[in-house]
Amino acid sequence: MAKKSRNTNTNNDGPFYHRDHKRPVSRRDFLGQGFLAGSGLVLGSSPLLSLFARPGVANAALASDMQALQTACGITAAGAGKVPFICFDLAGGANISGSNVLVGGRGGQLDFLSTAGYSKLGLPGDMLPSASQGNFINTDMGLAFHSDSAFLRGIQARASAGTLANTNGAVIPARSGNDTANNPHNPMYGIYKAGARGELLDLIGSRNSESGGNSVAPPSMVDVEARPTKVDRPSDVTGMVDTGNLVGQMSNSDAVKVMESVTRLSRKKLDKVSTSLSTDAAIKDKIECAYVKSAGLVDRYGNPNILNPSPLDDNGVGDANIKDIFDDLNPDFSYIDTDSSPIKNTKRNMRRDQTEFQKTASVMKLVINGFAGAGTIQMGGFDYHTGNRSAGEDRDFRAGQCMGACLEYAAAVGQPLMLYVFSDGSVFSNGTLDNTVDGGGKGVWTGDNGSTAASFFLVYSPGGRPVLRNTAGDTAVHQQIGYMDSGASTVTSSSPAANNVNLLVEMVVLNYMALHGEQGNFASLFPNHGLGSDLDKYLAFNNIV
Repeated sequence: MAKKSRNTNTNNDGPFYHRDHKRPVSRRDFLGQGFLAGSGLVLGSSPLLSLFARPGVANAALASDMQALQTACGITAAGAGKVPFICFDLAGGANISGSNVLVGGRGGQLDFLSTAGYSKLGLPGDMLPSASQGNFINTDMGLAFHSDSAFLRGIQARASAGTLANTNGAVIPARSGNDTANNPHNPMYGIYKAGARGELLDLIGSRNSESGGNSVAPPSMVDVEARPTKVDRPSDVTGMVDTGNLVGQMSNSDAVKVMESVTRLSRKKLDKVSTSLSTDAAIKDKIECAYVKSAGLVDRYGNPNILNPSPLDDNGVGDANIKDIFDDLNPDFSYIDTDSSPIKNTKRNMRRDQTEFQKTASVMKLVINGFAGAGTIQMGGFDYHTGNRSAGEDRDFRAGQCMGACLEYAAAVGQPLMLYVFSDGSVFSNGTLDNTVDGGGKGVWTGDNGSTAASFFLVYSPGGRPVLRNTAGDTAVHQQIGYMDSGASTVTSSSPAANNVNLLVEMVVLNYMALHGEQGNFASLFPNHGLGSDLDKYLAFNNIV
């Protein structure tokens, strides 16, 4: 039954008041309905100048093995060499299938659904992807989107045609609970277990939660030692490294030399002490590695602006690539120009855009540069069955801009990227159309419906578009893993993920590992997985690294 709701949100960017929802009381409730917009600290040790009791030792020629020590301590300047991973957690139950990413029957995305099925997914009869010889199909990124997808328009607004040409993707029809954070959607711990590491942090997220986002992580994957660090604004990033007072009192190179000398002095003193423990050598190695890491931090981050995710300002502070991507924003993320759309021109909308763009820039800066291994960007307000279509279109467009910014930044710095998008449940339309300019003549979102839900991922590779796997000459079943019936409901038997969110996460992690050619290690890393023995049929792409 359709769930009616009153819409008091006149500018489509305020909070949603639903007659059919309980009064919001939890953070999840406030986030999903848009009442809330969706820090870590790494310290270098202070210079222990008292250790310079023997200046002859302190001023001795620096050994040439500091780099070898860093390697032995697991300290690398470029992360762990894995594909950077960012996921978008769209809280509230966003539409993904049909009006954004096309989802079809057994034959793949272009195995078209019925007219009634597309109407349920918000598409009127004159905007069907099967009509007019495919005029409503866009494959600029390999993965087929509806040509009037708000996600697509947002991605195109921030990413170049060249970036999109080196991108491909896959969609997974998968049911999940409506508008609830209890769905174990977040794959970050699985990505960490698959080897993703960062130079400064392993996992980050824009929310201070166990998963870094709104949806929880599968309990079997959670590793308390890898809990994501909260990062949702530039100050979280620039305040992440404190190299102490030594930097600023002398040149960066001299500070590094002092700290390297401190490292050797401390090791000499440690070697003269015995703990009488069987782990004596390991303990000393740990202490030495702490000093080595501090020296490395000073070496690379003596100037904290290397981490600054703000657009470049006139003084050269910030990131020039981010300035090019967010070309309508000042370095403080305030608008220079505004879109002429009546929705986009509201002050509330511009503030929300700035918040989401700051969050995106902060996470993508750390992850794509290898400072963090994987990150979650949580965005709120996707519980948008408000009696119109324009609210959903606007929020989907904003989310698309953030996705496009990540892809374009990966292209700018020459790094591959896996981008995963999911939401807690989904919505449906009863066929009523919103014929306003911002509604676009599409179906009004009437209420929650988890059977229309889907998740998708995009993969960018600087070496060229990722290549779909080919099973018996059929790549379509690798671009869409699972399928819907003609009425636009996910068929629960179409894949292990179709009716089990835990297995959806396993499938995403499996595909991440396959980008490295490491899918053969999946069963040993996740011995209790539920994907069966024939894993190849759930893989989208050949390896890219």
